[in-house]
Amino acid sequence: MSNQTITRAEVTDKIVGEVGLTRQESSDLLDRTLDMIGAALEHEDEVKLSRFGNFVVRSKAAREGRNPKTGEEATIAARRVVTFRPSPMLKAQVDNK
Repeated sequence: MSNQTITRAEVTDKIVGEVGLTRQESSDLLDRTLDMIGAALEHEDEVKLSRFGNFVVRSKAAREGRNPKTGEEATIAARRVVTFRPSPMLKAQVDNK
């Protein structure tokens, strides 16, 4: 099992090699794509990427929590979190590995 991390630079290099854009164009394309996804999620829009999965913003209510080291109780503030649900195709791809 490989626990390798793929970096933004490696994704850019893949785009250069597979699409044929320059390194700068590939970097700009990736940046714009990620900015668009981030902006949509910021406005609580759902992002659906066919054959990959869905990104959804969920609101979590405030709740009581506990510090695992000290056992001290604390209030965890309400917040918004991004969740990801993989598509059936991505699940199958990962499962076949």
